[in-house]
Amino acid sequence: MTALASVSSTLPSRRDEDWRYSDIAAVERAWPVAAEVIDVAAGDHARRMIVQDAAIGSATIRQLAITLAAGARLDLHIINSGGAYGRVALDVTLHQGAHFELGGVIIARGEQVLEIITTVRHAGPGASSNQIVRCVAGGTATATYLGKVAVARAGQKTDAAQSFKALLLDRGATANAKPELEIFADDVKCAHGATVGELDKTALFYLESRGLPPATARALLTRAFLSDALASIADDAAREAAEAQVTALLEAAL
Repeated sequence: MTALASVSSTLPSRRDEDWRYSDIAAVERAWPVAAEVIDVAAGDHARRMIVQDAAIGSATIRQLAITLAAGARLDLHIINSGGAYGRVALDVTLHQGAHFELGGVIIARGEQVLEIITTVRHAGPGASSNQIVRCVAGGTATATYLGKVAVARAGQKTDAAQSFKALLLDRGATANAKPELEIFADDVKCAHGATVGELDKTALFYLESRGLPPATARALLTRAFLSDALASIADDAAREAAEAQVTALLEAAL
């Protein structure tokens, strides 16, 4: 079920941790924003794809409040690539035995500021979450992933993982990452990691030595880098469509 929650009229500022890397002037153009509410009933398995491909120069903010009842599962995939400023923010609450799977792709170029922000709350026992976010940034773009996992005292047997990796295509590009754990239970398994780097020069040399033009070699390696975030799309046709869209976006970015 999807609905709209109440709208906050208070404009965020860089003093707010979740907005510290944002373009506040652009945020003001899109504010206020009503949160979209997604409730997944007990035992249900839902799948969603969010594509943020707003027009050049626009400012777009999507905020989602997601609740998974006992034993529910949500597979959510995000492609964030549009507008001058684009933000997708998730606040997810997991009850007993629920599972949340996130695959996020950010492709930022030019002077774009693109963000994926997540707060995943393990409110009940035996819940699990897995977040994989991959980012490619070129030009003077700024890409940000802020991911918080909060485990309540009732969240025993939590199993949570976060993985963020970013490729910078140009020296002027920036990637920000802040994985965060807040744990009040004592029987949990939580892991997170974040890396920012450039394309592997050895791999580039290998492909070029096999006759691939440099641009083709870069595109192949970049596309493979992003594939992790789409691998959990179970439907073959949906996954192929997402991969084709990412490939087209990379052609414009590289």
